[in-house]
Amino acid sequence: MPHAPTSSPQILTFGEAMAMLVADLPGDLVDVDRFHRRLAGADNNVAIGLSRLGFHVGWLSRLGSDSQGRFIQQALKAEGIDDRYIHLDAHHPTGLMFKERAEGGADPRVEYFRRGSAASHLSVEDAAAIDFQSLTHLHATGITPALSESALELTRHVMQKARESGASISFDPNLRPSLWPSEAVMRDTLNELASLADWVLPGLSEGRLLTGCDTPEAIADFYLARGAKAVIIKLGPEGSYYRGTLGGTLESLLAPGQPVAKVVDTVGAGDGFAVGVISALLDGRTPQQALDRGNLVGAQAIQVVGDMEGLPTRDKLRELEQ
Repeated sequence: MPHAPTSSPQILTFGEAMAMLVADLPGDLVDVDRFHRRLAGADNNVAIGLSRLGFHVGWLSRLGSDSQGRFIQQALKAEGIDDRYIHLDAHHPTGLMFKERAEGGADPRVEYFRRGSAASHLSVEDAAAIDFQSLTHLHATGITPALSESALELTRHVMQKARESGASISFDPNLRPSLWPSEAVMRDTLNELASLADWVLPGLSEGRLLTGCDTPEAIADFYLARGAKAVIIKLGPEGSYYRGTLGGTLESLLAPGQPVAKVVDTVGAGDGFAVGVISALLDGRTPQQALDRGNLVGAQAIQVVGDMEGLPTRDKLRELEQ
C-alpha cells in the first residue's frame, strides 16, 4: 500500500529510540570487547513492523544531533518511517544501551545510558506540527511517560488529541519500574493513560501488577470498565487472550502460542505481538485473527538477534499465514 511522501502519516508512534550495542559473544558484559550496533526502542520497533507491512507510519521523538542520533534517523528512514516529527536536540545526547548475548532462550541483561537524553526532554511543544486529522491510529507505550514529567504531559496530550480526532489508540504498558519514582506512581499513571486507549495490550504479569487482579478475565474487565473496547493479554509461550466488544458483543477468546524451534533473543517479542495485533485489526480482521497474527509475529521476533530484525514484510506475512 504505497503512500505519497508529502501526505501526513496515518499511523503515529512516539517515544525514545536508542543506539544499541549488542555483544558478539555470550558472557558477562564486563568481559566482552566486541559489539555490533543496532536500533532499540519499543515504539519504533512497532513503527518499523507496521511500516514493513505497508502502512504509512510516522514517529515522533527527540534525538541528539550526534552520530548516534543520525544513525537512528537514517535507520528509520531506510525502513520507510516518515521522519517529519523527529526533532534534533543540540544540547542533549541520544540514549545508548548495551545488551549481552544470552543463551538458551534466557532474557539478556541490558544496561542503559539514557538519563538526561534528548528524548527525556520531549514535551507537548514537540507535538505542535502533528496532523491529527490524518491519523487513523496512534500507538503509545508506558515507557515514554516514564522518561520525565514533560514526556508524560506529551503522552497525555497526544492520546487525548488522537481520541478527539477519532483515531483508534493502542496502549502497551511496557513496564520499566526502574524509570518510575515508585510502583504506586507507575501503576496509577499507566492505568490513567490506559483509560484513554481503545486497545490495551499488557502482559499477564504486567496486568496483575497494574490491576491487582489475578486472572486474564479479571484484568481485562478492569480495563473494559475504564473505557477500553478490547484488552489483549500476552501469555508468553502459552499464547494470548482477548476480551472485548470489537465484534459487537462482549466475548473472550484464546489463541495458543506459536511453536519456536530455537529462541535466540526474547527482547522485542511483545513489540512483535503488538505489530501483529494492530495490523490485523487495522486490516479489518477478527479479534481471533488478531490474536493469531500477534502470536505469529511475536514468534518471528524471538528467532533472531536484535529487537526488530525478525519483523516480517507483507509478502513474508502472507506466506506465514498460509
